[in-house]
Amino acid sequence: MKEIRVDCPGGHGKMVLRRAKKRMTFRGVKIIVPIEQYICTVCGVEAGTINQAARIQETIADAYRKAVNLLTGEEIIEKRKRLNLTQEALAKRMNVGIASIKRWEGGTIQSKSMDHTLRIALGGQNAGGSCTGNRAFSIPRIKLVIKEFEVVLGKHLLKKNDKMLFAAKYLWYADMVAHRERGESMTGSTYASLPYGPQLNNYKDLIEDIIKADESKADPLSREEKRIITRIAMEFPEERKVYEAAHKEKIWKRQVNGAIIPYTDSAELIGV
Repeated sequence: MKEIRVDCPGGHGKMVLRRAKKRMTFRGVKIIVPIEQYICTVCGVEAGTINQAARIQETIADAYRKAVNLLTGEEIIEKRKRLNLTQEALAKRMNVGIASIKRWEGGTIQSKSMDHTLRIALGGQNAGGSCTGNRAFSIPRIKLVIKEFEVVLGKHLLKKNDKMLFAAKYLWYADMVAHRERGESMTGSTYASLPYGPQLNNYKDLIEDIIKADESKADPLSREEKRIITRIAMEFPEERKVYEAAHKEKIWKRQVNGAIIPYTDSAELIGV
């Protein structure tokens, strides 16, 4: 940084530029941040320019991102340029607005799910599966997730001639929470906003296939996915509760009847 003259507000003349490392706690995480500030050698008062203040905020954000294993702004820029991608091209690859790319590169901290999507996109793949949650659709995995819910809840959710009124709500929460926290849904299912709440898109055509599906052919659930399912089941031990909770979600409410509920809205869930 180019040194400029900054005078002490107490009238002690020119302040000295000092570089130091400061320990602090940010969002509950302990970090060490290199900072540059001007200090008065007489009274010890510290001061900084507008540019310094902005840089400190970026440095804090990047130190936090490093501590919790998120890509820093510099890392995003470096990986993007290595692929010869413009900010607009990266945004299209992720199916997000260019403003999001600019914010993340400028110091705004991305969510874990968006970081996962960033890593996929910067790895050379399109990662904006807003309808399927960045995962290939799998009927056997739908069956597997519902079966896991049945084990935890101690009740049957899949029933013949059932419209999946309740099972679909558990499934929706599982997919949305997984996307929010891991950047990837559990089943790749697409959900529509219907009068009775979030529902599998074209569910009438899927029910029989789901019931007949062989869940052993699905990719096994990870420990994280099982923990998410258990958490949701404990939050809604009764079917009526998951039904009522889904109807309180604004990401369902704001969609017109029949519209797809995008996974990009998963960060706005309030029920779990």
